[in-house]
Amino acid sequence: MKGELTAVIEPASEGGYWAICLEVPGANGQGDTVQDAKADLVAAVELILQDREEDILRGLPSDAIREPLLIG
Repeated sequence: MKGELTAVIEPASEGGYWAICLEVPGANGQGDTVQDAKADLVAAVELILQDREEDILRGLPSDAIREPLLIG
């Protein structure tokens, strides 16, 4: 799945940077550099979305149709 999400990255008071994703509540990351914080955030978003997908699929019948939904 590809998409575009918004990352907000700010300096952390203790040093380094912290990051959040506006579209995925609970997703956050941190790192010594902006790039590290962004990479950590991407990993967090992927884990959260994977967990949400597994939760949803657990309740679907085996004959449910899954296909990409293109918006825009």
